Amino acid sequence: MVKSRIPAPRRPLLLGACALLGTSALLVACGAPGTPAAAGDAAHRSAPPSASTGTTGTADGTSSAVRPTPDGDRETGAVPGRTPAPPAPGGSTAPASPYASPSSSPSAPGSAAPSASPSASRPATPARPSAPVPASHVLRHTASGGRTVALTFDDGPGPATGQVLDLLAQYGAKATFCEIGGNAQARPAAVRRIVAEGHRLCDHTVDHPQPMHTRSHERQVAEIADARSMIEHAAGDGTPIAWWRAPGGDFTAENERIGADLGMKSLGWSVDPRDWSRPGVQAIVANVQHDLRPGGVVLMHDGGGDRSQTVAALKQLLPWLVAQGYAFDFPQS
Repeated sequence: MVKSRIPAPRRPLLLGACALLGTSALLVACGAPGTPAAAGDAAHRSAPPSASTGTTGTADGTSSAVRPTPDGDRETGAVPGRTPAPPAPGGSTAPASPYASPSSSPSAPGSAAPSASPSASRPATPARPSAPVPASHVLRHTASGGRTVALTFDDGPGPATGQVLDLLAQYGAKATFCEIGGNAQARPAAVRRIVAEGHRLCDHTVDHPQPMHTRSHERQVAEIADARSMIEHAAGDGTPIAWWRAPGGDFTAENERIGADLGMKSLGWSVDPRDWSRPGVQAIVANVQHDLRPGGVVLMHDGGGDRSQTVAALKQLLPWLVAQGYAFDFPQS
C-alpha cells in the first residue's frame, strides 16, 4: 500500500531553518518578534500624529514642541536688552545670506552647479558701549559763589514761559533757560524776550533724546549742533550760548567733547525738585528749601507739559530766597 505524501506548510519549514541556522539575516527575513525591523514597524505605527499646536511626532512615539522665539526679533530670536553669545573662535559673525550671489547664474543643463564663493568679509560696526565714560567737567555751581543761586528752566519755551518771566522780573531775578531747538524755533518771540530781559540761553538739544549716550556719535552731534543753530536764529544771530545740557543729565565724555567743540560747557545742577513729574506745589517748594546750598544750581521746567505747579511753586520760592539773603546769579562759564 502506497502512502500519500501531504506537503508541509512552508512557513514552519522556514522558521525551522531560521532556528537551526541562527543567523541575524534570516531572523530579520523571518520577521521574528523582537527584531529591530519588527520593533521599528511597531514604533512607527504607535507614533502619534503631529498636533496642530506645534508638536512633531518622533520615531520613538514622543513629540517635541516647536517653541516660538522669545519676544523681540522674530526672525533671529534676539531679545531686547540681552547680549547675544559671542561667535565661536574662527566662526563667521554674519549670518549666511538667504539670497544668491549677484554674480551667480543658473547652471546649464547637464553641467555641474558652480561652487558657492565665500562672502566678502565686512568690518563689524562697533556697538555702543553699555557703560559710557562719564563726563568730567559738568558745571554745578554759580559763577560768583557765596550766597548765590542760579535758577535754570528746561524744555521751553512753552506756554508757561511768559508767567515765569513775569515772576522773575517782579523780584529782579535772573535765570538761565535751557531750550529745546524745535520749541525755540516755534516761539521766537519768547526767546527774544528772555534775552531782552537779561537772562541767558542754554542748548537742550533738538528733541530731547533719552538716553542720549545710546545714540550714534553723528546723531548726538546733530542734536547739539542743530539745536544751537535753532536757538541762535530765534534769539538773533550772534546771541551767545555758553552752555548745553544733556536730557536727563546724561552727560558722557563723548557728548561733553561735542559741546566743547561747539564752544559750550556742560551745565548740570545741584538741586532737582522733580517739578517735571508734578509732585505737588508744596513738594517742589520743600525740596528746593531742603536741598539748596549757597552757590547751588536749581533745575526747574518752563516747558514740556503742564507747568502750573512750577509757576505756583516759584511764587513761593522767589520771596523765600530773597528773605534768606540769596542773590541771583548765572552758572559758571
